[in-house]
Amino acid sequence: MTDVNQLITEHLDVWASAIEKKSSAGRGNGGAVSLYGIKKLRELILELAVRGQLVPQYGTDEPADALLEKLNHQQADMFARGLIKKPKPLAKITGDDTPFVIPSGWEWCRISQLGHDWGQKVPDNKFTYIDVGSIDKELGLVSEPTVLGASKAPSRARKLVRQGTVIYSTVRPYLLNIAVVTEDFEPEPIASTAFAIVHPFEGVLADYLYRYLRSPTFISYVEGCQTGIAYPAINDKQFFSGLVPLPPTAEQQRIVAKVDELMRLCDALERQAEDSLKAHQTLVETCLATLTNSQTPEELTQNWTRIEAHFDTLFTTEESVDQLLEAVVSLAVQGRLSEQSSADNPFGSYWNEIRSTKNSLASKLGARKKKPIPEIDLHLAPFAVPEAWEWVRLDDVVDIAGGITKGRKLSGRKTFQFPYLRVANVQRGYLDLEEIKEIALPLEEVEKYQLQSGDLLITEGGDWDKVGRTAVWRCELDVMGHQNHVFRARKLISEQIEDWFELYLNSAFARDYFAGSSKQTTNLASINMTQLRSCMVPMPPIDEQKRILAQVKSFRRLAARLKQRISASARVQSSIADIFTSKFTEETCV
Repeated sequence: MTDVNQLITEHLDVWASAIEKKSSAGRGNGGAVSLYGIKKLRELILELAVRGQLVPQYGTDEPADALLEKLNHQQADMFARGLIKKPKPLAKITGDDTPFVIPSGWEWCRISQLGHDWGQKVPDNKFTYIDVGSIDKELGLVSEPTVLGASKAPSRARKLVRQGTVIYSTVRPYLLNIAVVTEDFEPEPIASTAFAIVHPFEGVLADYLYRYLRSPTFISYVEGCQTGIAYPAINDKQFFSGLVPLPPTAEQQRIVAKVDELMRLCDALERQAEDSLKAHQTLVETCLATLTNSQTPEELTQNWTRIEAHFDTLFTTEESVDQLLEAVVSLAVQGRLSEQSSADNPFGSYWNEIRSTKNSLASKLGARKKKPIPEIDLHLAPFAVPEAWEWVRLDDVVDIAGGITKGRKLSGRKTFQFPYLRVANVQRGYLDLEEIKEIALPLEEVEKYQLQSGDLLITEGGDWDKVGRTAVWRCELDVMGHQNHVFRARKLISEQIEDWFELYLNSAFARDYFAGSSKQTTNLASINMTQLRSCMVPMPPIDEQKRILAQVKSFRRLAARLKQRISASARVQSSIADIFTSKFTEETCV
């Protein structure tokens, strides 16, 4: 018998340290993680439970073969009274069918032997509708049913359920939308046909069946017979043919109680791990805030020395390394990482050439009225810059243009199938060129929209993180344009460095500006041409830009290596959790 209490307490480090990064889609999820080790521990508890390795077997318990005989009698009696349909013949269960050896006193059976459904009906009055969205799958309860009138009944509202019924979603079963109906709902409850319905016979605990349906063994069975890709599913026949290891009723009760006890331990371990992660996150944020808020070079040095002394403790996750990198970029664009040199030509020495090029370009393209943008007000600058630096409007130092508009009528005009970049292609600091779309463009407009090496691509918007996202075009393909939701900014003289603009426009300061300036609706935001033109940008001397960019590039290489080590360590920790799970599961098969 496996002592799971001991298994948990002796290997807390294994279960708590194995974490995985979640998807970063959506605002605020960039640092979310999954407690993989604790997830595997929960699976192990369920697997040991249904294999009879969690609680002792007692000779005084009525064996499952006697229970199974009673279940057969109940089924036959309900059929005789017209309460259920005639049971279908069952395929014989052989040793080759069973996934593991069960204890003496247990029996293998099929789900159809353990319970029955209540039939179907078309709603003819008000009813309580239970669909997949009604399920709290973490608690295994029906938490949010809807009361509907018969006239508004969905076509899937057909399956009758009662208090004590187990419902199992056969559509996308990997989501584990499984529940026990614990309430006597009024008006009459009717479930979606997306559910398989099992109302256990007397002697079978709904709570035991619910836990078995969530076990790795049954999940593996479902994965082996489900069909479909976007919406994988199993049918009722496959579900009711599934094998179940049936313990005596008294042992079912002990199993449910023990599983609940151990899951509470997992809950506590999970809370502790989450609290530890939150505390670590707060510590990282606090330390980095002292760094970026340093008022003098001496204070900056002191704060960095303090962080450096605890580097291995602070930067243990990919998210914390990303935060450190963002702090470094913030310091870099403020000129607080580089030394200023009196030998550098100030950026102002290029003003005449920049303005001349801009005026020449405007004359060549034809005068187009633009909305006026205000003069620089240094009181509105996000930070003070070193003496040789200048604050400028983005429109002062680059040529900004919109992109290709879709949906124009082109009949009778010669066109070219022009590849173009969308918002999805422009990520923060890089281009995703995996999927490039094309559009029919008039031949005379190809040159107008053709990107040049060094062009900055800046996203108009979308969700909150897409606004102002900037990347540089490096002529990865010979011909490329950009859609109208992606702005193009082109430097005016060769001495300008596009990487400096990319660095600043992706920094926290520019992101704050775009967030404050953008037009926002529910989960969406966007900036217009005028707001982009008005963006304030700090301009160091060109030579200092080069020094800063070299420092940031060097740090990014170090950060990438550190993240690789962290990722490798996380994979090892997850593998250890997998090995532990497999080890203790295999021991039960001996």
